[in-house]
Amino acid sequence: MSSPTVPVPATRRAFADESFREADGAGGFYVVAAAVFEPDGHEVAREVLRELYGRKRQGGKLHWNQMERPEQRAVVKTLAELDALHVVAVGGPVPPRRQERARAKCLHRLVVELHGYGVEHLLMEGRTERLNTRDVRTVQGARYTLPKGTQFAIEHRPGPKEPLLWAADVVAGAVRQHREGDPECRAVLEQCLYEVEVITGC
Repeated sequence: MSSPTVPVPATRRAFADESFREADGAGGFYVVAAAVFEPDGHEVAREVLRELYGRKRQGGKLHWNQMERPEQRAVVKTLAELDALHVVAVGGPVPPRRQERARAKCLHRLVVELHGYGVEHLLMEGRTERLNTRDVRTVQGARYTLPKGTQFAIEHRPGPKEPLLWAADVVAGAVRQHREGDPECRAVLEQCLYEVEVITGC
């Protein structure tokens, strides 16, 4: 008689993207936002995001900076209705040409926060091979600060290939917009958004 099959829980994943503004002096900030959906809700969320982008549009992605204000409002309203948590690390200051250091500081903190929510796998939009490698090293460094034996992996993927990355882009854009003095869109996400401050040391 064979033993009953025990279901293996799906790994909880987060999908991350960023936005930043450099500025002289004590200004500037870097935003890294991660969207965390329950594993059984991924496909539903992907379908919603594809509908928001438009099925007739090919090869691109939903991008906050390319939306007019009415579309931004509509997208954040829809995103707020999905079953998800958005974890955001915002770091400052970010002087000119120091954005990669700021990114690393924010990403490190984000990994720690995501681990607290049971996330074991982070998927980020890919950049260049060199910059992707920097992200991997940052995550490895963050993992050393977590309990021994912690599993946490990072993967990069082109933005147009994974609609769940678009959710993170929207959240990062709304948080940046708030930091620039316009809180409307971020306020819509308030009940599903957890934001932490990071001192970049830049």
